[in-house]
Amino acid sequence: MNVNIEKIVLQNTPLNAQYISNKTQKEILSIYSTKVRKRIRDEIGEDGKFCILVDEALDDSKKEQMAIIIRFVGCDGHIQERFFDIVSVHDTNSSTLKSDICKVLGKHNLLVSNMCGQGYDGASNMRGEWSGLQALFLNDCPYAYYIHCFAHRLQLALNGAAKEVGLVWRFFSMLNNILNFVSAFAKRHSKLKLTRQAEIEELLATGRLGTDKGANQIRCLQRPGSTHWGSHFNSIRSLIDLFGATKTLLTDISHNGPTSQFRGEAEGIKISMLSFDFVFALKLLDKTMRFTDFLCQELQRKS
Repeated sequence: MNVNIEKIVLQNTPLNAQYISNKTQKEILSIYSTKVRKRIRDEIGEDGKFCILVDEALDDSKKEQMAIIIRFVGCDGHIQERFFDIVSVHDTNSSTLKSDICKVLGKHNLLVSNMCGQGYDGASNMRGEWSGLQALFLNDCPYAYYIHCFAHRLQLALNGAAKEVGLVWRFFSMLNNILNFVSAFAKRHSKLKLTRQAEIEELLATGRLGTDKGANQIRCLQRPGSTHWGSHFNSIRSLIDLFGATKTLLTDISHNGPTSQFRGEAEGIKISMLSFDFVFALKLLDKTMRFTDFLCQELQRKS
């Protein structure tokens, strides 16, 4: 379909060439990424000031990698954030991280002296006052001020405070048990969705449920993350929406489960889920976390 490609490719290669080998695919991706980085570099400008945001990013094999994001003011005067590169690191020593970041920046003619901000998490190797990554960059560029993400700090504070409250700790422990049991098998997962679908249809038929755009979607139970407090709120909201369907599924398994172990486990989880303490904590956290979730979202706005 493209005349230029046809002249080069179809006339100079075998007709059965498909270009789907792993090596060829990586070469194509490398060309794309190079062009994207060049475009970002052009957006920043020759002497443009920029900030870096760095965080850990594990791949599927759990290999440690470093994600680098560039933040700058674009030609239109608006703040832009661009994912720039992901680098494999053999250790997370601050000097090693600095060396790898400088290599990436230097490769694209981005001067460290033009850096005017650093954004990392609160790990000691990143925020250390004397030998942390932020301190090493400050030695080279005194205006590269370090900021620990406010939303991340809030989430860490919420996690720390919640773990000190017995009722809350027991609630999230029980919530994980429910998620593990329901999501252990695809069959249970599918049955939960079918039960929820039947529940929605019944509520719609009796007029007890609205029909707004985007409403009444069949959701799944969501698992809370260890440091992402916003995911805890999403997990609570999903359980509230699927509370009736989850209870029905657990009742069915406790009566018709394949083994006595499954039946007993389902009955025990159902009893705990219907207990006063669990339901009270569910409603209490739903109310309080609406405020904390709103604050987390506000702290992540570009302004």
